[in-house]
Amino acid sequence: MARASENSNKPANGSSGPPTNVGLFATCLVDLFRPTVGFASARLIEGTGCRVHVPEQTCCGQPAYNSGDRRHAQQIARQVIETFEGYDYVVVPSGSCGGMIAVHYPDLFADDPEWNRRARALAAKTFELTAFLADVMKIDAKDLAAEYDGTATYHDACAGLRELGVKDQPRELLAGVDDLALEEMADTDACCGFGGTFCVKYGEISTDIVSRKTANVVKTGADLLLAGDLGCLLNIAGRLKREGSSVQVRHVAEVLAGMTDQTPAIGEAEGD
Repeated sequence: MARASENSNKPANGSSGPPTNVGLFATCLVDLFRPTVGFASARLIEGTGCRVHVPEQTCCGQPAYNSGDRRHAQQIARQVIETFEGYDYVVVPSGSCGGMIAVHYPDLFADDPEWNRRARALAAKTFELTAFLADVMKIDAKDLAAEYDGTATYHDACAGLRELGVKDQPRELLAGVDDLALEEMADTDACCGFGGTFCVKYGEISTDIVSRKTANVVKTGADLLLAGDLGCLLNIAGRLKREGSSVQVRHVAEVLAGMTDQTPAIGEAEGD
């Protein structure tokens, strides 16, 4: 993903001090599959008066960690800690990667006092995107100046919900989007079946789980599915496409930043 703008010099929340420096952890999936989410995240963070930095970065280490490869997970985590510990905050447009840094990094270094201290310090200032906007910067949703003429439903991704407590924040922000109606689906907090390597190891089970999710999405009558985790969105969008559904799929940041007209929905080609 191209480097985000760093031209915002306003201090956050109108304070008279220097600008708050935010390190944007863009995530592998955003970088490789949906750079628009990174640009939307940067726009939203800069809108609070913060200065956004996108340093050279790598994976958060979650695939290795979930596979039991602690040695390589630790190597990756050290790189992330060294890269981001100098910023005031670290913001992640993914509850999954955010949870890895904020919840699991300290456990990775439970037997290493120095790295555990550094991991805990980074964890304390790492936030999922909507939680940062709503809880830390306490922005007024009406100030987003975004609009979407349609009905959306929201999927609560597992890691963001269960590890970071992200549930009300995206809904509070979406309430400020002009002309957007939010229709809640049944079992909105149920897993979509992605689970990182889970969907590869247990394809049939994953397909059954995501099929239940898409059925609930379609039942709402919404024309748009939103979530805060690109892994879930890719999985659900793929299943919706295979089922012939016309429901569009986007990351919540794209709607909040008013960038839905800049790129096709997930899984759709230019001109679809």
